[in-house]
Amino acid sequence: MGTVLDSVGKLIAAYLSKEVPGYEPFTPSDPEHLRGVIEPGDVLLIEGNNRISGIIKYLTQSTWSHAALYVGPVEGAVEPDGEPHVLIEANIGEGVTSAPLSKYFPYHTRVCRPVGLSYEDRTTVCRYAINRIGFGYDTKNIVDLMRFLFPLPVPQRWRRRMIAIGSGDPTKIICSALIAQAFDAVRYPILPKITKAGSRAARREILHIRDSSLYMPRDFDISPYFEVVKPTIVHGFDYTALHWADKQKPLEEVAGTFSVFPETISAPPLVPEAIDQEAPDEVPAEQVSAQPAAAETVPEHVPLLKKLAMYRPRRRGPARERAA
Repeated sequence: MGTVLDSVGKLIAAYLSKEVPGYEPFTPSDPEHLRGVIEPGDVLLIEGNNRISGIIKYLTQSTWSHAALYVGPVEGAVEPDGEPHVLIEANIGEGVTSAPLSKYFPYHTRVCRPVGLSYEDRTTVCRYAINRIGFGYDTKNIVDLMRFLFPLPVPQRWRRRMIAIGSGDPTKIICSALIAQAFDAVRYPILPKITKAGSRAARREILHIRDSSLYMPRDFDISPYFEVVKPTIVHGFDYTALHWADKQKPLEEVAGTFSVFPETISAPPLVPEAIDQEAPDEVPAEQVSAQPAAAETVPEHVPLLKKLAMYRPRRRGPARERAA
């Protein structure tokens, strides 16, 4: 019976590992920059293109479906062309294996680096992963495999548990579990337990994230203790040195008729003496007094107002009799 289950498990694993045709990475890796930047202990996140990658990206709501640990050259593991194996990863159907860095050059990748990790602890993390090479996934546990054949809508609070449900072997189907165990060996945090959350459901979910099997590739990306290293800009970036396929349009056509720094606008001088020099010369007082004064024009209604002011009305009635 065990042989039958093992054979069925291998068939399901082979089906889930097949690549989906038509995959084109939005931003493929730059091999030269990636080789010059990545260091031992870095976590390489990959946007995979096989069947199980799409399901993992749905369950995790993330771009990343796979993770590998960069450990440097592994002794005795090289490609036929002489390229050394520098990555440790856990794949479905294969278990824990080593791989060259060039394996993921055609894919969209991201480098996540642990901050402040000492050289001794970094070496321990790498050695922990190297010592797990050869650990195979238990294909007899078909529950781990068959759940990925039915990508039904899953509530968000159950997605993490669905990835790890039924996994009883120390080697998990999700590659991030092996890396999480390696960092846990030196007590380096990824997403530690949070004691305060906005809702009871969120708090209950966070308290379950203690087992390494519940970690996902995106957790290294959103972790506050891992730095995102972008190989193309880490050593400086000059956008003017890029060669574009199309020709650059004139600035007048893009930004309008105004130049970047208009020359027609002149700022006032900052020195007060310069303003005095530019002001016109003062006119002497003798010239001002010698000039004939302009004839003052009197409005026509002024004489009429004077006559009205001189007019006094005469008293009438009893007042006139008393005066007599």
